[in-house]
This record gives sequence, C-alpha cells and structure tokens, in this order.
Amino acid sequence: MSNNLYTLITGASEGFGRALATECASRKMNLILVALPESKLQFLAETLKQKYEVDVVAIEKDLSVEENCTAVFKEVEAKQLSVNMLINNVGLGSTMLFKEGNFSFYQKQVKLNVMATTLITHLFLDDLRKNGPSYILNVGSLCSFFYLMKKQVYGATKSYIYFLSKSLRRELQSENISVSVICPGPMNTNKSVISINETNNWLTRMSTMNPEEVAPIAIDGLLRQREVIIPGFLNRTFLLLDTFLPPFIKKMLTNHQMKNVRSVTALGIK
Repeated sequence: MSNNLYTLITGASEGFGRALATECASRKMNLILVALPESKLQFLAETLKQKYEVDVVAIEKDLSVEENCTAVFKEVEAKQLSVNMLINNVGLGSTMLFKEGNFSFYQKQVKLNVMATTLITHLFLDDLRKNGPSYILNVGSLCSFFYLMKKQVYGATKSYIYFLSKSLRRELQSENISVSVICPGPMNTNKSVISINETNNWLTRMSTMNPEEVAPIAIDGLLRQREVIIPGFLNRTFLLLDTFLPPFIKKMLTNHQMKNVRSVTALGIK
C-alpha cells in the first residue's frame, strides 16, 4: 500500500472494528478511524501508530446523525487525506422480540446500519475513483440469509447492506473500485461474550468466532476482490444446507436456535 493512501474504518473503537483496524495497521496501511465520542478511539489510534509505524487519524462522531457523516468527509477533505479503501463496519445490533423494542431504538438502528453506510459511501465515492485501484468492504451478517425471530429489524438492515454491496459491485467494476460484503455469524465481541457463553445452544457456541479471527479473513477477501466473504466453516455449511433443506425444517431449526438466545440489545453480534 502506498504511504499516501488511507483506509477509512467506521465503528473502529471496539469489537470487529478494532480488530479490522489492528489488522490493517499490521499490513502497513494508514488509517482514518471513526467511532463515537468518548470511545477511547484516540488511545487506539496512538497505540496503532506507535506499534506499526503508520499514520492514524481518529475522528469521533456519532454517525447515526446525518450531519456527522458529512462532517467526517469534510474533515478528511480538509486534512487532504486520500482514501482508497472504505470499510463500513459501523452498526447497531439487537436480539429481541419485535414488541420489546421501541421506535426510537429501531430508528437509530436503521439510521446507523443503513443510512450511515449509504451516505459515507456516497460521500467518498469520488475519492475512491481518483485513488484506484480502490476497495469498499461493507459489513453485513449471516442472519441476512435467514428469517430469524429476534433479528427482524437488524436482519432487514443487513439484507439491505448485502443487496447494496452486490449492486454497487456491478456498477463500479468499470471504475476500478472493487466492492465486497462480509457476512459473519456471531462474534465474541466485548458486549456479546456474556450472552453467547450463557446460552445453552451448542450450535451458537460452536459457530461463534473471535473478531481477531475474522479480521484477516475479511481483509484477505477484500484484497482478492471476493464478492461475498463468509468466514468460518460452520457458517458456510449453514448456507449450503439452506439450499437443500425443506422450508419447514429450516423454520424449525432457526426457531429453536433463536429461542435459546436471551433478549439483548446492541450486542455487536454481526
């Protein structure tokens, strides 16, 4: 990677975003990290800068607010930083029955998972065109392939990310921009680890991966210009079985899977 180019990662302060930032820095990529205020982002930026000898710029903004997405773009523009890799990781997870959530939560979830990714991508598109070959990685979810109870709004937002990614890939191929989407299963993030470890569902525990395991798979897949990245043998097996199993068996299995997961919001489970 050229020393004059930067990788921008949203939702970079913890969990999968932090693992992605560390993986990219270890590959000598300069970074622009975006996360919520008071999320210890500055500390992470300084740590990566000193350990890997790359330039790291930290921007603390709440991307569920539309104006802050534009503010991130303007700050990068003002610093004259050239972005050739965009990783849209920011998102708000949830595992709960539809009736348990309130409208303000769902509204924020849609704004963060759908609108922030769409707007950030749109804002930086000209930069990516100028700095080709360029890459976009959108973080989807394995649950976008299944209709899961307790994952209705979250799964819908990740289905949007999947569709957006595949459509943009076709649209931008001729402009030297590769678009990939990664669809991980459950991950052992700081906020989800207790819930996963407490569940009696062995299938959930067996398919759970650490963010540090998934991050190199994500970046390898992105650089190899893979369209869809599914990390983990069990997760790929689930998708394969989904092709062959009758609908009533799939419904029985997924309902059993989700009934054993306690209701938690903002898990960070992809």
